[in-house]
Amino acid sequence: MTREQLYADLERDEGLRLMPYTDTVGKLTIGVGRNLSDNGIGHAEALMLLKNDVAGVEADLDRALPWWRELTPEQQRGLANMCFNLGITRLLKFEKMLAALHRHDGQTAAVEALDSTWAKQVGARAGRISKLFIG
Repeated sequence: MTREQLYADLERDEGLRLMPYTDTVGKLTIGVGRNLSDNGIGHAEALMLLKNDVAGVEADLDRALPWWRELTPEQQRGLANMCFNLGITRLLKFEKMLAALHRHDGQTAAVEALDSTWAKQVGARAGRISKLFIG
């Protein structure tokens, strides 16, 4: 048996689905028949997904806010954390916070981040991120 042939057989027989779906017996499934309901994912798989997601966040920030790379490493980390949580579209609605970061005014950026519905929803996370903006 070659694994490559088995992979091809399973992809043909199970199908390849890149979005979660419910299979014929009611199990949440993804990929090539990965039963998430019973098996979930492993730690290494979770970290691989995280690395891919962070790369996507950085690409979104580079496209939408090219100046973000000029921020301090702590501010970059805070902004990337927010983008990961909110997505770029919702992050861009934080116009006052982003303007403050762009002019390197971390104190005002922190106040603006905390003065939001998002801050109430995420609790301590907002406090940690706002501290990163201040430096």
